[in-house]
Amino acid sequence: MALNLATILSATAEKRPEHPAIRIGDVAIPYAALDRAARGVAAALQARGIRPGDSVAILVPNVPQFTIAYFGILYAGATVIPINVLAAAPEVDYFIRDSGAKLLFYHPQFEGPGVEGAKQAGVPAVCAGGGDTGPDTLEAMAEAEPVEHVHPTGADDTAVVLYTSGTTGKPKGAELTHSNLFVNCAFVTPRLVPVEKPEEHVALATLPLFHSFGQTCIQNTTIAAGGTFVLLPRFEPEAAFQLLQRERVTIFGGVPTMYFALLHHEKAGDYDLSSLRYCMSGGAPMPVEVMNAFNEKFGVEILEGFGLSETSPVASFNQLDKPRKAGSIGYPVWGVEMCIRGDDGAFLPDGERGEICIRGHNVMKGYLGRPDATAEAMKDGWFHSGDVGYRDEDGCYWIVDRKKDMILRGGFNVYPREVEEVLYAHDAIAEAAVIGIPHESHGEEVKAVVALAPGQSITPDELIAFAKQSLAAYKYPRVVEIIDELPKGPTGKILKRALK
Repeated sequence: MALNLATILSATAEKRPEHPAIRIGDVAIPYAALDRAARGVAAALQARGIRPGDSVAILVPNVPQFTIAYFGILYAGATVIPINVLAAAPEVDYFIRDSGAKLLFYHPQFEGPGVEGAKQAGVPAVCAGGGDTGPDTLEAMAEAEPVEHVHPTGADDTAVVLYTSGTTGKPKGAELTHSNLFVNCAFVTPRLVPVEKPEEHVALATLPLFHSFGQTCIQNTTIAAGGTFVLLPRFEPEAAFQLLQRERVTIFGGVPTMYFALLHHEKAGDYDLSSLRYCMSGGAPMPVEVMNAFNEKFGVEILEGFGLSETSPVASFNQLDKPRKAGSIGYPVWGVEMCIRGDDGAFLPDGERGEICIRGHNVMKGYLGRPDATAEAMKDGWFHSGDVGYRDEDGCYWIVDRKKDMILRGGFNVYPREVEEVLYAHDAIAEAAVIGIPHESHGEEVKAVVALAPGQSITPDELIAFAKQSLAAYKYPRVVEIIDELPKGPTGKILKRALK
């Protein structure tokens, strides 16, 4: 069956040509112009020898050039390889070589690693953005005579390869098909956050578009719905508040650290957020204390979901027509099944902890060029997420922690998230991460690394005593380190591997 993810853009451009697709600063790009630019890029790529099934990489932040390149590649029938903009030149080289990309689009802000990485990999690098309109730029390619039709790729052809974070070795490329991504953005997400009036649908795009959350749930979903997404290349609380108010944003998607930053910003009460209808959270577990405080302060409920790069990404969500449970990851979305399995592969009953497994239309077709890794992750038709959780009696799922983050202290399992929830309940704590550190007799000891809220003070011993009141003797942290700010990745997710 022919299906190309890019039809979400071509269909909306035909239906709503003059409606703004993208806003950034004072610039608005209507759907007709976005479609025309993408078709020009597709034609220019074909003229350079890019054929259907080839791969093209993008090293571009949240600016319009990302979306133009993304859909231009898809229009040509090629595969998109989004690269983390924080990648160094050797990493860019690795992503290009591993994916077999034949060309790299780079933004001038990341020219150093982009050009050097492409050079090492032996592929051409094309500048995308920054005002450069020379002959060998994305802007020039967008002016080419446009392709007339979207290439008729197959539903099971690879549309995008998303690289995992690589916490356990070299990053692996999750092959997501046109069908995976089309269903997730055009059918699943609109059921979770309905768009009754496309002309009023405005999403704030500050999650990186190279990441699955921002790409599917903000960019692609908004284009499929015919709304507008407002680009904020770098998340800063005050800049986000200004756009939320000025652009009358209706949907905001973020990771927990973003919500915490908004909640505790000194000017949080100065802005009108009455247009905001839905807030989505993902990428990391949302502390219940933060969720409840945000709901109370801004009058909008945060809907927490769960997904991975390998699941396009949405797998479960706190849904509007079912009981919402703070701290949970909700229920499997339409067309997706989830279960809890033990280390021996047995399906576990409600209430028992085990690995969360997923199957459905959203699951990748495999890791690019990694049959062994694919076989390890895909067993009996189920994708094994690496997350420990349980299902309650209502069919709602809860994450306890990542399997690899679990701390084994003196023979007892300690799940860092449980400890972190207790720490976040203290007014002095702005950010918290719990990790295991080597211990001579216990094997591992529980350590908390925290950052304090503005104007607050607490000693490590005081925080240990606070945690001790709410946690079993083997769970509370014996070691506490206070630092200015916890290390974070490009999405704002706290990087525990950097702490370790």
